[in-house]
Amino acid sequence: MTEVETFRLMGWTWDVSAAKKYAASRHPGGHLRPRHWAGLLALIDIDQVHAELVDLGEPLIAVPASPRGGPLVIDGWHRIARALREGVAELPVILLSKEEEYACRIHGGSRCYGWA
Repeated sequence: MTEVETFRLMGWTWDVSAAKKYAASRHPGGHLRPRHWAGLLALIDIDQVHAELVDLGEPLIAVPASPRGGPLVIDGWHRIARALREGVAELPVILLSKEEEYACRIHGGSRCYGWA
């Protein structure tokens, strides 16, 4: 059985395995600045050993997280942590659509436990 990779932030959870399938055939549509995300790292469980092994060239995956479409990174926090330590100014990012975000969201917002 294949393990599903997830990302949880407070009361929200996303299926990162599904998000990676959406992102697999795309090229990054832009870049994010790791320093703008440093404040959220206190909420993320970062394995420092793993962070040293990540590929900074692999695009982050973000989803629209507000009515205005502002992004939230759901895959790539170890890359952000490493980039901050190494002084990397920008990381590539793939932004999923609102529909893809909803399809990947397991819990949070209008979703509830047991949503199928």
